[in-house]
Amino acid sequence: MSLLAVDDLQAGYGDFKALHGVSFAVEPGEIVCVIGANGAGKSTTLKSIIGIVRPTGGTVIFDGEHIEGRAPGEVVERGVALVPEGRNLFAGMTVEENLMVGAHPKRVRRGVARRLRESYDRFPLLGPLRGRRAGSLSGGQQQIVAIARALMSEPRLLLMDEPSLGLAPKITLEIFDLVRAINRDGVAVVLVEQNVVQALELASRAYVLTEGKTVMEGAAATIRGNADVKRRFLGEVL
Repeated sequence: MSLLAVDDLQAGYGDFKALHGVSFAVEPGEIVCVIGANGAGKSTTLKSIIGIVRPTGGTVIFDGEHIEGRAPGEVVERGVALVPEGRNLFAGMTVEENLMVGAHPKRVRRGVARRLRESYDRFPLLGPLRGRRAGSLSGGQQQIVAIARALMSEPRLLLMDEPSLGLAPKITLEIFDLVRAINRDGVAVVLVEQNVVQALELASRAYVLTEGKTVMEGAAATIRGNADVKRRFLGEVL
């Protein structure tokens, strides 16, 4: 049984329908990337899974349980976490206070001190910054705080929305190394990423969205070699 199964997902904002039938699956311990042009519905898909956007149709099943339409807190409680596009840190709060926000699920509250120690061990640069306001950090530092905050809830599935957005190439490579390390620890990852080449190298499988629908799926290497993907997303002239 898949860890996450999304079938015919539909969602929108008011009268605007952004998703018209998104379907994909994630197996335990897998990295799956979702690619598509701007406006294809990638971010809306992640927001619909986590509960920020309420689906109008279709199903989202996590670990055998329907979670579509549930509030974000309930979804996180079940083991799903989101690293949002743009990081969305609380700029006026310290690094440690931001991390504490990620530890709100009841199932992890008793282990908050342990989780903080683990975060500082995993991300050594955060320790010296723990008392700094998040808004004063560089983009790369903020992204690491956002990832660490999501991991404070001990997720089994991590949704990552454009983690390299606005970052220098060197920092981008470091973020992708972090994704690999997180996955090696047994956390499944759904990756929405503008750096399509790197995302396809990182993932085992990939899905392509067009105008709010899943139009292609397969092994990441197969998607990477597809002529249409090369032309549309990789900038290669055939």
